[in-house]
Amino acid sequence: MPDKYGGSELWATYHRTRLTERAGRDLSGFKSAGVNFKLGLWNPQTNGVRYLKALIHNLADRLDDDGLERLRRIGSREIGAPIAVRVHGELVCMDYLQAVLELEFITRHVSLERSTVLEIGAGYGRTCHAIMANHDVAAYYIVDLPNSLELARAYLGRVLGDDFSRVRFVAADGLDAALGELRPDLCLNIDSFAEMDPDVVRNYLALVAGRCRHLYVKNPVGKYFDPGLDGHAEGRELVAMALRTGLLTDVIDIHDSEAVRRQAARFVAAYRPAPGWTDVADEWAPPWSYYWQALYRAGE
Repeated sequence: MPDKYGGSELWATYHRTRLTERAGRDLSGFKSAGVNFKLGLWNPQTNGVRYLKALIHNLADRLDDDGLERLRRIGSREIGAPIAVRVHGELVCMDYLQAVLELEFITRHVSLERSTVLEIGAGYGRTCHAIMANHDVAAYYIVDLPNSLELARAYLGRVLGDDFSRVRFVAADGLDAALGELRPDLCLNIDSFAEMDPDVVRNYLALVAGRCRHLYVKNPVGKYFDPGLDGHAEGRELVAMALRTGLLTDVIDIHDSEAVRRQAARFVAAYRPAPGWTDVADEWAPPWSYYWQALYRAGE
């Protein structure tokens, strides 16, 4: 007859393999190892998707009514089979959740109705999709490298419907000629200035200073060198390349809020397109601890 309050077969196995009799003899690292991964935490090395979904759920649950309405206006979000959860009846992935948060920040300070938008480095186009689903922009220009342009063209062609006719795709190597006399109301850069060679970033900022009325930037405030986060899985050479890119190459503790805030002042100064441009607003860009966002306006 089994013990009245005995353990299950599952926990008998854990006691043999993880929480052994020796577990209490060495407390030096048990909270970030196999013992605690069976007591209090899911092992992040094997439960990354579980943690990502938990993060998405918690962030999406904090959206206000306006944020949820912005999200609902963005159709066809399921294309591409994103890692997603369902909150308040809506399918939510991290990409479009961030797009909604970015849009909320931008539209607090700039009207996008009938505006012309220029995005430098658009990925597959989620920001363009979110903006065009929520605002009647006159034209949306995407500047990127060839392979990225092809992905964005294919994806936006699927999700935008008739609005696709207002999107222009411009190869980075022919940018000046392609833009002609264009004077965009807003230029966007989200998570790509930090991955460009510094001189290329400066060239883009000079272009913005000479053409645009506003600039929105969301990027890391600095670099990190912590093999504990990903084991440098993509190799030392790629890590070395990443440490050299962008304007902000200081290595900081990206999970120290005060270190990030101190570095944020350098972020705001680094991405100001030119003297005379005003920092309209800047703040932490959730959910990533070391990302900042800023909106600038050209001087009169």
